[in-house]
Parts: sequence; structure tokens; C-alpha cells
Amino acid sequence: MIPESFIQELLHRVDVVELIDGYVPLKKAGANFAACCPFHNEKTPSFTVSPTKQFYHCFGCGSHGTAISFLMEYSGLGFIDAIKELASRVGLLVPEDKGRDGKRAHDGPKLTTLTDIMDKATKYYYEQLKQSEKAISYLKGRGVSGEIAQKFGIGYAPDGWQNLGAAFEDYTITELQVAGLVIKNEQGRLYDRFRDRVMFPIMNQKGEVIAFGGRVMGDGEPKYLNSPETPLFEKGREVFGLPQARVALREKNTAIVVEGYMDVVALSQNGVGNAVATLGTATTATHVQKLLRQVDRIVYCFDGDNAGRKAAWRALENSLEALPEQKSIGFVFLPDTEDPDSFVRKQGAEAFERLITQATPLSEFLLRELASRCDMTSAEGKAKLVAEAKPLLTRLQTPLLRLQLIKRLAEASGFSQAEVERLCDLRPVVRRAPARSPRQAPSLLRPLLRLLLQKPVLALNLPLTALPVNSAEARAVKHLCETIIDAGEPVPAYAALLERLRGNEDEAILREAAAELMQQPFAEEDIDAEFDGAVKRLQEAEHKRTFTLLQEKVSKLGVAGLSGEEKQHYLQALSERGRIG
Repeated sequence: MIPESFIQELLHRVDVVELIDGYVPLKKAGANFAACCPFHNEKTPSFTVSPTKQFYHCFGCGSHGTAISFLMEYSGLGFIDAIKELASRVGLLVPEDKGRDGKRAHDGPKLTTLTDIMDKATKYYYEQLKQSEKAISYLKGRGVSGEIAQKFGIGYAPDGWQNLGAAFEDYTITELQVAGLVIKNEQGRLYDRFRDRVMFPIMNQKGEVIAFGGRVMGDGEPKYLNSPETPLFEKGREVFGLPQARVALREKNTAIVVEGYMDVVALSQNGVGNAVATLGTATTATHVQKLLRQVDRIVYCFDGDNAGRKAAWRALENSLEALPEQKSIGFVFLPDTEDPDSFVRKQGAEAFERLITQATPLSEFLLRELASRCDMTSAEGKAKLVAEAKPLLTRLQTPLLRLQLIKRLAEASGFSQAEVERLCDLRPVVRRAPARSPRQAPSLLRPLLRLLLQKPVLALNLPLTALPVNSAEARAVKHLCETIIDAGEPVPAYAALLERLRGNEDEAILREAAAELMQQPFAEEDIDAEFDGAVKRLQEAEHKRTFTLLQEKVSKLGVAGLSGEEKQHYLQALSERGRIG
């Protein structure tokens, strides 16, 4: 666990406007800054960043959060990684958990040390490329320009056993082996993992090199040699070319997933910048989740041979659980003799983009592939179709798409929709019209909530006993006040409060109130008076509720049915009402 005090200090030092402006150019809009939202397509800016409250809110899609939330949503980082990234920007050291023996929870080289080593190796390989006529000739023959080579940081690992000794003063340091750059054989001899290969740096979301892919320039095997898994690199979580594709991904709202590094480079060279590649492994659910955080559509583009179709089917299976509503997945199969690299060089970007636009939807590919395995002219074959579909349907997390597949399966198999659902152990998916919410009177608590968000120290003076019961907004006010009071001095700002309440049931209400506050903040000189007025109205409403309950009790039991304290309250309320009258 990272201490709350550290998160508060971190958010105090990071300027959310400066952070976001580095990714999405912001323009001044009154007291705030605005831009077209990076999380959904729009033409009119509705994405707003508050410099005073240090949070952002999109009035189009509802995206909302702090600097931590932005990095998580924009770059696909986890919570801890987002904190580490922000801490590195402002020179803070993230506190590390310690075990019972007082030692660090993670033994071995620091990740920052490994990152520095990978950066140094990247620069070395890049410089070696400039001196290798063989490697330059190879890349030129593949249509790769110097500009694209620089964009992807492509380099060259010279032939030889210990060339990295020229880049590192001490070739024997353990970190070189931990980073996957150097291998120690059974006799204890050290040698370079990558030799006589074109080198493709694999970067994480932050643009740091975490691994390499090395490609032979002739007929050697293996054609691609990847870094092993290291503390920096887990191939089931990373994709090649993601940092370079980020702008194009936002513009196209589609991620094209291919198999080879050269496919990504060639597509970028020819104007298709939204392609990424898996790293010598099948597409995983983590890959899918990472990409669908940034785009609404993924298209897998594989060769049309058996290997390509098998890879596509594995991608489909691993996509089912990770596919949310309102997102889509498609498949493109190239002719047997083509791959994305050769196709785009021969046919051009326009022809390739046309294939992506016309990609086969996931549902169609799934049904077509299953049907190809069954004899659809026989009853046994149709039964087999439903049996083959069962494990896939149970993994699918999107009710609407699942319903469409069930209908298509029913048509193809001759079973009814209800029978398919029963045979697959599925509950029928029924869309119900949302119940119409009754109109509610303006809440006394919403302006109070906005006041507390604008000036959290007011929570110290709010009588929580005056809050109504069985009210979501009252619960949110109470929880917010308790969080502020528990935090102690200094009272945390809104951004820190939002992180403290991350994942809480009241988070949505607080976000709505914060968004309203962004549009219509209270004048600083009026806040205290507004707060006093809100508390007074709240107490008056509480007194009215109490009097109503006492009156109901008197009408049933008479005054004698009240307790001594209740009689005092009742008579006092009658007296006040008489004076008012």
C-alpha cells in the first residue's frame, strides 16, 4: 500500500494542466482549460481541466479524475505504475513496502537501474546501425526510411560475442543478465544474446525501452529473437509500437493488430500509423483490455493461411471476456502469399485501409469458423454447432452481442432461441426499458456538496446529525466529511479526496457535483455565507421532518404517548410555529 500522505503530496506537486497539456494540447477557456476529449471522438471541445481544483471532466462522455486517473485512462497504466510515473516527474521516491524482516519486498536490481541499462543498449544499437552498411541496405530494401527507423528506434546488434562490452564499462554486472541482454552459459562464459540482427526496441506506455526484438537479415533461425521475460518485460502484457501509434489510435479510433515488427514499421512507413504487434505470443485478454482502453475497435490482420487462421481464432477466444459493450472486434485475412508489409507496399495504404473498414465482425467469424467444423446438412452437425458454441457464449461478457449470436445459432441449428439458451446453460438476455425516475425537488444537499468540494475545511463545521437518512446524497456528504476529518491537517484538496474515495459507492455523486462546480463555482467571498445558509436550510428541514413525525405520533397516541424529551421538542416546535404565525 502506498501511504495516503504520499499520494496527497504527489497530487499537490503535480500540475494536472501541465501534465494533460503534454498529451492533449489545451486552450484557455475562462477559468479552466479545454480540449477535444482524448477518450471519445468529438468535434466540439467538452473536455475541461480545472487548474484550481486539479481535476478534469468531460461533459460529453463523463470521463473524470485526477492526474493519476488521466495516466491510467490515457496510457493504460495501472494505479501503482501511474503513481510511479508521476513521482518520477516531480522527483519523489515512492515509498516501498517492507516485509516482516524489514527488507524490501522485491529483491534484485531496481527497475530504474534496468531501465537505464535498456536505454543505454538502445542508443548503442542505434549508433551501430549507422555504421552497418549491411543493416542499412536491408532496411532500405524493405522500404524503411531513416525517419521511420528513428521513430521506432531501430538499431543493429553487430556480429560477435561481447559487443555490448563497448557500451558498458563492466560487462559482468548481473543487471545485464537480468535485463536479458547477456547470457551466461553452463561454463560460466558471458555472451551477447543478440548478434547480427536488426533490433526493434519494445517500449512500454511511458516510452521506456523494456525489451528487444531482433530480426535476422537472411535465412537464419529463429527469424525473430525476443528478449526473455524480465522484471521489466512480460510479453503477455505488452505490444510493439504502442507509443508510436498513440496519436493515430486516437484519430482512427481503431487498433490494427498484426504479427510482425516489420509489419508495424511498413504500415507506418506507408501512412497507416495505428498498427501494433503482439510479441511472438498469442493475443491475450490483457492485450485486448489495454487496447480497448484507447480505442473502440480492434481489427486483427493475419495471413490467410492455416497459421494465420489459428492465430485469429486464439485472438477471438482471448477477446471474448475482455470485450465490453459498445466496443467491437473485426478480422482481416490477407491472401496466402501476402503479409501486411508486402500488401501495403504493393497495394498502398488506401487499399489496406479499405480492408480494415470491411473487416469481418467477430460474430460472423465465430459462426463461420464453427460451422466449417460441422456438417450443417445433418442433425448431428447442427447439434455439434451449438455444443461448440457453448463455451464461447459463456465467456462472452456483452449481453447484446451474446443475444445476437444466440439468435443466429438458433437460425443455423434449427433450435429455438430458448432451446439454445437452455442447452448452453444461459439465462435469457432481456432488455428492459429503464424505469422512469420520478421528478425530484431540488436537493438541499447538492449545493452543500459543491461547497464542501470547493472548500473542504468547511466539513469541520457541518453538524452531521442534521443530515437526512435514506438519502444517497446525504450519505455522500457524510462520507466526504468523515474522509476530510479523518485526513487531519492539512485538509486535503479535492484531487486528493477523489483518490481517497476511488471505487467508493459515493464516487459517482461526488463526480457529478464536482462537474457542476467546474461550470459554476461559488465566489470565494460568498462561500462562508452560502455554507451558513445551506446549513440553516438543512437544520430547518430536519426540524420540519422531526415535527411531522411527532405530529403523526400525537394523532395516533395523543400527547401522553410522547416521551418527556419528545414532549419538550413538540411543545417547543408548536411555540416557534405560533410565533411565526
